[in-house]
Amino acid sequence: MTGFDEKNVLHILGEKIPPGAKRTLNFNLAKLYTTTSVEVPIIIQRSKKPGPCILITAGIHGDEINGVEIVRQVISKKINKPARGTIVCIPVINVFGFLNMDRAFPDGRDLNRVFPGTRNGSLASRFAYQFTNKILPIADFCLDFHTGGGSRFNVAQIRVDPEKEELLKYAQIFGAPFIVYSKNITKSYRSTCEKMNIPILLFEGGKSQISDKDIARAGVHGVIRILHHFKMLSKEHQPPEADGKKVVTIKSSTWLRAKYSGLLHLKITCGDFVEKNEVIATITDPYGSFRHKVKAPNDGYIINTNEASLVYQGDAIFHLSTALAEDEE
Repeated sequence: MTGFDEKNVLHILGEKIPPGAKRTLNFNLAKLYTTTSVEVPIIIQRSKKPGPCILITAGIHGDEINGVEIVRQVISKKINKPARGTIVCIPVINVFGFLNMDRAFPDGRDLNRVFPGTRNGSLASRFAYQFTNKILPIADFCLDFHTGGGSRFNVAQIRVDPEKEELLKYAQIFGAPFIVYSKNITKSYRSTCEKMNIPILLFEGGKSQISDKDIARAGVHGVIRILHHFKMLSKEHQPPEADGKKVVTIKSSTWLRAKYSGLLHLKITCGDFVEKNEVIATITDPYGSFRHKVKAPNDGYIINTNEASLVYQGDAIFHLSTALAEDEE
């Protein structure tokens, strides 16, 4: 049984956790080749006062350290100690990938493309099934933290389905520098939450295998604001003051791809606003005989940059906004 009974006792993974209790549970699903168990720690903090249950997760992709660092700080700074309700933190969902600094599960599958999973499917699918059925049902609200893949750096952003007005409201409360309209991907964790009627915010920031203090700060501050909104933030913490910058909402965007192979030299910083025809990068050959200027095709914000030193023709090098919300244009 997973859920709360009439005495507000939390039943999860065979454990009974009463109001006011703190508990760390190990979600054990599979073993390494050596038969060593791989356990996913789940940190649960409950208030004696009833309230919502918020699930905070990171590391669905094992090499996305920024998200892990955000949830780690939430725990370390005791932000996860609620004034009411329950906060469940899972800093590393894909422990397999985290051990190897690999995005995928050992079976080669992307865990975020196999939800809600199957009981007897692949390893990733089995894990998703157990997570969906044994952990997710307790949540009233989810925060999931991600990072740009490969060498691509994402500006701190919340991604939401534009048709979900409630989520747009929560995204504004979270207060990341950017909100990006993004449809749910089939078989993703976010898509499963939607089908289960559980509101979820997906945070993106930084790049894989790198911990960035500014990205971590944006993520932690967003968690604090959300908890404050739900009246779950303890008196030990205060919501961070606004930095005066307006949250930019991006309705549509486009990827700019390299027209040539060569060495990539960025001329702007992720998050910058650029003007049409502005030179935002150059691509050169190793021999000093070729230099191509990459120009912005339109005015917009750069929300992702490829920080690789070398690129091939066709590689994505920038993600650029093409339209903002009406009140920001």
